[in-house]
Amino acid sequence: MKYKGYLIDLDGTIYLGKAPIPAGKRFVESLQEKGLPYLFVTNNTTRSPEVVAQRLADEFSIHVAPETIYTASLATIDFMKDHGKGRKVFVIGEAGLIDLILAAGFEWEETNPDYVVVGLDNHVTYEKFVLATLAIQKGATFIGTNPDKNIPTERGLLPGAGSLIAMVETATQTQPIFIGKPEAIIMEKAVAHIGLSKEEVLMVGDNYETDIRSGIQNGIDSLLVLSGFTPKAAVPTLPVAPTYVVDSLDEWDFEQ
Repeated sequence: MKYKGYLIDLDGTIYLGKAPIPAGKRFVESLQEKGLPYLFVTNNTTRSPEVVAQRLADEFSIHVAPETIYTASLATIDFMKDHGKGRKVFVIGEAGLIDLILAAGFEWEETNPDYVVVGLDNHVTYEKFVLATLAIQKGATFIGTNPDKNIPTERGLLPGAGSLIAMVETATQTQPIFIGKPEAIIMEKAVAHIGLSKEEVLMVGDNYETDIRSGIQNGIDSLLVLSGFTPKAAVPTLPVAPTYVVDSLDEWDFEQ
């Protein structure tokens, strides 16, 4: 068995918006049956690991522990703790991001924060962008939770966190520090979290720009599944090929 552990994307890989991907459920159950360690590595910051695990159970009958879910929110917190600049933060985001950051000991500050964190916010307002822009102009460290320009849903490709971050970047003429896939920050933390080496794990996902590039850029083998963001027609022209490509996770051979 070549891979001792799996890093797995969620949206577009295990489910698509509110629609189940049956092969995704079977893939997770195969991992559980084989006793292989896995960690869901997701750029979604709108939900806590506990909420994600509950949603997987309630909506898709996939039963996993919250500890198997590593979000860009958790990686952002780990980065800020390691960075050590301070504890004051202003966040554009939802409860899955804000609550976790505050629970980790950071303090809310709108005028002179040490960090401005921008993630997906379904209720974002112009005033939030104003506060973020002014704080970054004053010297706050600008963090983007993830670069995803779009989110695959049953409605189609909706604006993602990267679209919101781009607005703040334009307004401030300041490049953010990106945390989520495909950046090294979240991948280094994820590999450490699963307790294996990069050579021992496989990154599984549907989005070439985030999931697969997170493998390619960080020395981790990758499996592209054509169930979400990246279409089959794009595969021949990808700049660097994934290690593996499958139409469905049902095709994956765990013994290879």
